[in-house]
Amino acid sequence: MVITSITTVRLSEKSKPMAPTTKIHFIMKQNNEPMEMSYYGLSLLSFLKESHPDKVNDTAFIEARANLAAKTYEKALLDGYVQLQAEEMANEVLFSGLHFSRHDTLINVLWNEFSEEVPQGDAPEIAICLLPHLKEVFEKYPLSDDFAYTPEYEQLYTELTGAILIYFEKYGI
Repeated sequence: MVITSITTVRLSEKSKPMAPTTKIHFIMKQNNEPMEMSYYGLSLLSFLKESHPDKVNDTAFIEARANLAAKTYEKALLDGYVQLQAEEMANEVLFSGLHFSRHDTLINVLWNEFSEEVPQGDAPEIAICLLPHLKEVFEKYPLSDDFAYTPEYEQLYTELTGAILIYFEKYGI
């Protein structure tokens, strides 16, 4: 999927919102057919662009998560939860397993350890390029939503710093 345009369409007041919004968004696929995305789909897509760019084109994943979040929101309201609680429950489902980001971790390492070599604005793009080369480093660790708060995170950070240094020495930036 390539986003070529976004059109926002408001639903009538009589229509039920699909999520805590009254907008439906259409994203154009590569073949110029519109793909409808709910509030949750767009929210997830936006998050993935920032923190998990490798998952941006996984439309099946995005659709499944967005649908599950919308169903969670609707069920929570039917079960008597207030809107804020329902939104929190839906977001918990939507972003489950995505709180720790390999991409964001690489950006932090580049900003903190290679600030003289890598301009801050270039770090996200360089992180995307480095990600496939550092896959084996990440696979040694039990990555989870709360991994950044574990002692193993410091080991990963140190190992990534060394691996990036070796990569830069071998291939340049």
